Amino acid sequence: MDEEITAIQSATRQEKIKNFFLNNKKVIISSLLFVTIIVIGIFSFSEFQKKKRIEISNSFNETVIDFTNENKSQTLESLINIINEKDETYSPLSLYFIIDNNLTNDRKVINDLFNSLIEKTKLQNEIKNLIIYKKALYNADYFSEKELLAATNPIINSESVWKAHTLYLLAEFFYSKEEKQKSKEFFNAILNTKNANEEIVIAAQKRLTRDLGE
Repeated sequence: MDEEITAIQSATRQEKIKNFFLNNKKVIISSLLFVTIIVIGIFSFSEFQKKKRIEISNSFNETVIDFTNENKSQTLESLINIINEKDETYSPLSLYFIIDNNLTNDRKVINDLFNSLIEKTKLQNEIKNLIIYKKALYNADYFSEKELLAATNPIINSESVWKAHTLYLLAEFFYSKEEKQKSKEFFNAILNTKNANEEIVIAAQKRLTRDLGE
């Protein structure tokens, strides 16, 4: 008797499962199709990204290898195009190359490129902080006190590895303006910065002892 009941229950379950699939066939097929499309889309996008990155890498390498003083304009245009691709590696490298090789004296162009990296490119936090520091360094002779402090504020209010470098830049900025008290404050801040670069700490101590009476 028990075996007959078990057999009936099993047959009933199978019938229910069969009816469920029959009644929901369209929904099930649509769901499976949707999931398949999503998986294919993710895979295709990943492959596209890999291919795109290889193209950007090749473009950067070819551009810097082929660079001469005679093709500065062409090199600049190619590197700006790479920056506009917003690649986390080759976009920053392209801007560094432009600056290091003095491909343009137009400060607005350079600062627009800095802003593109800082505001529009997905970067690791410390890479972004390095770019903020480099922008401040690039503009240190042209920025007002207010502009320089605003530009460096994200680093100053963080525990970035570039904090001590930025504090040193600010200290030297105020020292050059003969605002020695402000300069002293920033040099002292370096000494109280966790994990500050040892060479920066030694340089700050020398400045304080030799030039600022401490």
